[in-house]
Order: sequence, then C-alpha cells, then structure tokens
Amino acid sequence: QVPLVESGGGLVQAGDSLRLSCLHSGRTFDSFALGWFRQAPGKEREFVAAISRSGTTTDYLGSVKGRFTISRDNAKNTVYLQMTSLEPEDTAVYYCAAKNSGIPFLRNRVYTGTHDYDYWGQGTQVAVSS
Repeated sequence: QVPLVESGGGLVQAGDSLRLSCLHSGRTFDSFALGWFRQAPGKEREFVAAISRSGTTTDYLGSVKGRFTISRDNAKNTVYLQMTSLEPEDTAVYYCAAKNSGIPFLRNRVYTGTHDYDYWGQGTQVAVSS
C-alpha cells in the first residue's frame, strides 16, 4: 500500500479558486510520477493533470489547461492541484494517483490513463455552484 491522502476540496462559487493537496506518507515519493483525476456523478473517471517524476514535464486535460496547475514538492511528499476560474463543470470527486517510475529514462514521462497508475487516494469532493 502507498497511502495517498487528498485534501482541500470544498464548495465554492464559479470563478473561485481551490488548491488540492495529496500527501504521501512514505519514503518513496520522489520515485513516483503523479496525476490528478476526477469523477463526476454518472461519469467515468477522467484524467485532469499529470507531472513527471522529475517534475519537469506536465500535461493537462484540454478543458482545464490555463486554469489548473499541477506541481510537486518532494521535500513535503505532496502533489498539488491549483485550480482557478472554477466552473460548475469542474464539480467532481478528485483523486490523486501515483505510478512507480524508478527507471531513470522514464523520469520525464507523464501518464494520462487510469490504468497507468499503481496507487490511488480516496478522493476529495469539489463542488462548484453557478
């Protein structure tokens, strides 16, 4: 098990900002590529953002590009998702995920598929009212 615990969700109005955090309580955080996904009621879980193990490469869902920023702080074993200009369509449970990425030549790679990841958090609810 790789404990991942999300926090920072809540109920906000359209146009507001939130910052989600995901803490890993272990010693191998810097060997993971990381991602954020979300799942709205009645919909499949979808990719939102990803960051490589090195932290130098990121990728985003098209509809959040320019509004959301993923970052990581290896010293704090934490990955963040800064969300701005939130829209009602962003309402969902947000999950962080980690993928073992210890092979050196993969250190700059990002992953966008749910099947790519090895470990998942329990999720944090984000609700955006119009």
